[in-house]
Amino acid sequence: QAQLVESGGGSVPAGGSLRLSCAASRSIFSFKAMAWYRQTPGNEREWVATMTAGGTTDYADSVKGRATISKDMAKNTVNLRMTSLTPEDTGVYYCSAALGGSVLWGQGTQVTVSA
Repeated sequence: QAQLVESGGGSVPAGGSLRLSCAASRSIFSFKAMAWYRQTPGNEREWVATMTAGGTTDYADSVKGRATISKDMAKNTVNLRMTSLTPEDTGVYYCSAALGGSVLWGQGTQVTVSA
C-alpha cells in the first residue's frame, strides 16, 4: 500500500515563507492527482492546491498567488511553497494522492505562523 509522508513544517513569522514536501512510497507520477490540504482543530479540512498527473495546477482562492505546487522527479516528492504567510495560514498541512479510485493521506506536518 502506498504511503505519504509530509515534512518541512515549522514556525515562521508573518510575511515569511515555507516549502513543504510530500514523499511517496511509489512514483508520484503514478497518481492521478496529488493535493495539499490544511486543518486546524475544530475546523473542516481545507483544500489548498492540486496538481494532476498531466501537470495542471489549481489553487484555493485563499492561497492563490502565494502558493506553488510542484513535483520533484529526482526526489519523488510533491512540494508546496507558500510565501507572504499570515497567522491564518497556521494549521496541519496534509498531502493527499488519488490512485485507483482511492484517496491516500499523510500524517500531516504542523505549520505555525506568528504575528
